[in-house]
Amino acid sequence: MGGAPAASAGGRCERPPLLPRVAASQGGGMLGKGVVGGGGGTKAPKPSFVSYVRPEEIHTNEKEVTEKEVTLHLLPGEQLLCEASTVLKCVQEDSCQRGIYGRLVCTDFKIAFLGDDESALDNDETQFKNKVIGENDITLHCVDQIYGVFDEKKKTLFGQLKKYPEKLIIHCKDLRVFHFCLRYTKEEEVKRIVSGIIHHTQAPKLLKRLFLFSYATAAQNHTATDPKNHAVMFDTLQDWCWELERTKGNMKYKAVSVNEGYKVCERLPAYFVVPTPLPEEDVPRFQGHGIPIWCWSCHSGCALLKMSALPKEQDDGILQIQKNFLDGIYKTIHRPPYETVKTEDLSSNFLSLQEIQTAYSKFKQLFLIDNSTEFWDTDIKWFSLLESSSWLDIIRRCLKKAIEIIECLEAQNMNVLLLEENASDLCCLVSSLVQVMMDPHCRTRFGFQSLVQKEWIVGGHCFLDRCNHLRQSDKEEVPVFLLFLDCVWQLVHQHPPAFEFTETYLTVLSDSLYIPIFSTFFFNSPHQKDTNMHQRQLSLPLTQSKSSPKRGFFREETDHLIKNLLGKRISKLINSSEELQDNFREFYDSWRSKPPNYHGLLLPHIEGPEIKVWAQRYLRWIPEAQILGGGRVATLSKLLEMMEEVQRLQEKIEERHHSQEALQAEAASLLRTSARLSSLFPFALLQRHSSKPVLPTSGWKALGDEEDLAKREDEFVDLGDV
Repeated sequence: MGGAPAASAGGRCERPPLLPRVAASQGGGMLGKGVVGGGGGTKAPKPSFVSYVRPEEIHTNEKEVTEKEVTLHLLPGEQLLCEASTVLKCVQEDSCQRGIYGRLVCTDFKIAFLGDDESALDNDETQFKNKVIGENDITLHCVDQIYGVFDEKKKTLFGQLKKYPEKLIIHCKDLRVFHFCLRYTKEEEVKRIVSGIIHHTQAPKLLKRLFLFSYATAAQNHTATDPKNHAVMFDTLQDWCWELERTKGNMKYKAVSVNEGYKVCERLPAYFVVPTPLPEEDVPRFQGHGIPIWCWSCHSGCALLKMSALPKEQDDGILQIQKNFLDGIYKTIHRPPYETVKTEDLSSNFLSLQEIQTAYSKFKQLFLIDNSTEFWDTDIKWFSLLESSSWLDIIRRCLKKAIEIIECLEAQNMNVLLLEENASDLCCLVSSLVQVMMDPHCRTRFGFQSLVQKEWIVGGHCFLDRCNHLRQSDKEEVPVFLLFLDCVWQLVHQHPPAFEFTETYLTVLSDSLYIPIFSTFFFNSPHQKDTNMHQRQLSLPLTQSKSSPKRGFFREETDHLIKNLLGKRISKLINSSEELQDNFREFYDSWRSKPPNYHGLLLPHIEGPEIKVWAQRYLRWIPEAQILGGGRVATLSKLLEMMEEVQRLQEKIEERHHSQEALQAEAASLLRTSARLSSLFPFALLQRHSSKPVLPTSGWKALGDEEDLAKREDEFVDLGDV
């Protein structure tokens, strides 16, 4: 067998099999059947050949392989915690017995595999290489679940282990799956690396212990601000005034600094916008609750507002005070020049966070596949599993809710007030979608960045809790921001000319949620970020802001609370469901009947088959899901190549100087570029090993009664050479 592995120092073992080396794909092997914490799965066939030669004693035919040390690249402030040698990173094939030997290391930032046969990428691939995270790197925050294989049985790993696994399987939140065989690693190294990985990825953390602070301290002299960055940060009063002027909302709304220094409420930003007649002394009365906060104004003068609900109280006297306060607020925003206000209660009339959490937990299991056999087995029932997850239905409901609000703003000339417990989850989602659909500026790259900054970062979305960065509460982990990106992807996919960015930008943005270098997605509020990021020295105490009590996180009593507080005023503002459906359908059909205006209002198609799976993000690590030479990028590249070829041929015909053979050779070289692309470009370029689709006979029988295939002795039908 050629190309045998050269093992790293240490880790001698008895009777290791002679394993051919292949380049492993990013994402490694995959987990199967979508069972978290379950056992087994399809057993891999055992190798029929056993070598009595140790991995480190194997030589090639040409020359001895000298032991070489692969350099571990550390970021500023990053420290090595533990490592293990002679680890086999398996490829995602049925036997999982082939792969690359190398070192598995764990730092305070990432888990990294350093292969002994890391070949340099060609020029095309290095253009799309992630500059922070390598192909075999996993940030600690990106680890979702860790499994161990004991006697071919898979078990979830957590806490202190009495017995250590022979194989380590890591599920990532970006849906990569890594398989590391520890059978040939020294026992003490196995204990050290497995215990270290479990502790640093699964144990609860303190905010001040995040790598974000170590990096900020070590790299503060090396970072420079880019003066060409035009994204608005909304951390000054001038930024809000500029946004008011841009949307022509400065006639009816004003930017206030009543919360400067967070002296009124730690949940609110230092600066925000409220209706002009609203007295600033009303803002501190209930710590910002019950105050209509401006999000955006459209060309008609109508505005999108949001409000956090007042806390639930049992005392009748306090309830009456709250009702009188809200009555005053509504009288303020009902007087001319303000339009009629429609209140949209997202806490009781829309999705719950628990629905989003449950749906995504089922949905992500579709992409955590163990091997090729299991991929083709689940492919037969994939659509039924997809439908049962309800993830696409949730996306459809979000897009429909945004269209309903747009219909009120655009067709009915009404202000819309979004209402939620803390106005930091569904309010962020819906208000952002409305602005992407209505405001062309938000479909530019800098405009979209400014939108995320305004509605999510400054708007107080609890990224620290929703991404579970501190591992303190799995119940709080809800992918609301990922749901927003998925909704935006539907728009980008349906109307690509309307956007200044592509789906790859959205995919990389979703990956950035778990990279603790950027402080953007690692805090619950602007106050928490400003308080901690300004204290760069880790020796100083980093005090966390007191989080608001999360009463009724998955609550059922919200609708009763709102009705008690607002009384009959709310019922007058909310239209009946029948009238709403009629208005929505008329508005939606009217827009669909016209050619789309990419510089104006942009609505998504929300009928059943129009809502699709975001393939680039969810399927990019599954080689069997790739269409080699397919996809939009490959198709466009092919068209460009053909145009260039036609132009060159025309020039050659006119010149008549070159032979036909030279023309054919040149044409062949041109076509090779698009052939390397796939439907999952650019991530598929990183998966360099050849993938042969292997269909189990059970899959053939499920698709049709193929008796000749069922009678074969071999369990699998290899179509790789067909």
